[in-house]
Parts: sequence; C-alpha cells; structure tokens
Amino acid sequence: MTAASQIDTLLGAARRGERTLLMGVLNVTPDSFYDGGRYLREEDALRHAERLLEEGADILDVGGESSRPGAESVSVEEEAARTVGVVRCIVAATQAPVSIDTTKAEVAMRAIEAGATMVNDITALTGDEAMARVAAQTGVAVCIMHMQGRPRTMQCNPTYRDVVSEVRDYLAERAETAMQAGIQRDRIVLDPGFGFGKRAVHNLEIVRRLHRFVELGFPVLLGPSRKSTIGEVLGGLPPEERLEGTAAIAALAISQGVAILRVHDVRAMARVARVADAVVRGWPPAVQPGASPIVSSGG
Repeated sequence: MTAASQIDTLLGAARRGERTLLMGVLNVTPDSFYDGGRYLREEDALRHAERLLEEGADILDVGGESSRPGAESVSVEEEAARTVGVVRCIVAATQAPVSIDTTKAEVAMRAIEAGATMVNDITALTGDEAMARVAAQTGVAVCIMHMQGRPRTMQCNPTYRDVVSEVRDYLAERAETAMQAGIQRDRIVLDPGFGFGKRAVHNLEIVRRLHRFVELGFPVLLGPSRKSTIGEVLGGLPPEERLEGTAAIAALAISQGVAILRVHDVRAMARVARVADAVVRGWPPAVQPGASPIVSSGG
C-alpha cells in the first residue's frame, strides 16, 4: 500500500471513530523544546522514524522549524534543507504516511514532491497565502490548527473570554475557508492548538471540553506531548518527566472522541490508546485473545 493510499485509509478510520491514530513527532531542528538536535542527520532521522513506526505510529510528522514559545523563524531554504531529504528518505525506505509540519507553501510543495501526503500547518493556512492552493492542487490531507499570535510572541499574556467557543468558531471558519479554496472536506483535520497562545488554564479547559470540537464533524488532533502545562500541573517538572501527565491527557482526549494524538513517546501512548480505545470505542483488537503486543521492551 502506498503512502497516499494509507493516509486515505487512516483518515477514513479517523472519521468513523474506529480507533485512535498516533502521529509520531520527528523534529529535524536544533532547537525544539524536547527533541531538538537529536535527528539532524538523515540516517538518524530515518532510524528514529523506523523506531516510531515499530512502536505503533500511524503517521510521521516531520518538522524543520521549531514552534516552541519564543522560537525564531527560519528561511524557506533552511527549512527545506532540513526536511525534504528526510521526507524522501523515510517514504522510500518505509512507504509510511508522512506529514510535513510547516507554515510555508514552498516547503510544503517540495515535501509533497518528496512523498509527504499531509500538511500540518500551525497557522491554519493563514501564514502563507499560497498554502491552501498547494493543498488543494495536490490533494494532500491538511491539519488546521488554532494559535493566538505566532510562536515568537504567542505566550505573551494570551487572553480569551471563552477559550473553547472562540477556538471552536475559529476552526469552523478556517475549515470552511479551506473547503472554499478547493480542499476536500474528507482531507481536513482540526487541532485546537494545545499550548499555542494559551495559558495552562486555557489548555485544561480545552481538554475538559474537547467534545465541542469533535461535534464540528472533522477528525480532531491533539498535541499535548510533554508540554509546559503538564509541567505546571505537576509542580514544575521538566519535559523529561512529563510522560505520565501526557498519558493522562491522552486518555481523557480519547474519551471525548479525539481521533489523532501527536506524540513523542509512541510506544507508551500506543498502550494508552489501546486500553482507552477498548473502553471507549470497543475496538476489537484491543480485547481479543492473542492480540499482538505493542513493543514489549526497549529503552
């Protein structure tokens, strides 16, 4: 099965609520908040991609520009140099669905030509006026995310009257705009943007009311993996000690119908998702005797 046909199958499963999908994070950046600098060489990135797939990732999300709070932007050429070869290498070696995490239409197009079948745009297609056209013309899947501000300034006192209603209305409007631009409805995924231009109280309220986003009728993606809100709740723990907190939010998200989790720790979150799916969705492979284990060992 090709990467393109796989993303169709996966999004179909997401729309039907069959099981939770896992998007494995693969940052090829020097400055991402958790894994920056680890996978700058193509061979290291491929090795990690293969590990994420073995652990249960359904989609790999390759990013070449950090979106951590305060991050500076990089040029098209620099971002493309970091990502396009990695995308090509992964698709050639694994045929796995790859998402390109970018706000730049030129980077997206080069990555799509290299084999990417999804664009994950944290600006909801507003950062580059050509992005919607690229997505529509190529037919790739698109993840539309909410963010108040831009990464460099987004945590400078973000404010909302009703964070869930405001984010929900924004995502509904952006999805409608995307469809008017020619992007098919069944290619759209929505992300409320946990940690993007939101304080801890906002992120927790979004998790508490995730069902409101699911009601819009699109697959919903959530990316809470090891983020600062979890550290705050746990008394200031650093990213390296936020795994259990991430697992808690993942299970709560699944209980409200979230279709895709974007995570660093695929092995652990695959286990969380399998058990949560067995409870919430009644997903048969999670409860049938003899179901294959999800990576039983490893460091």
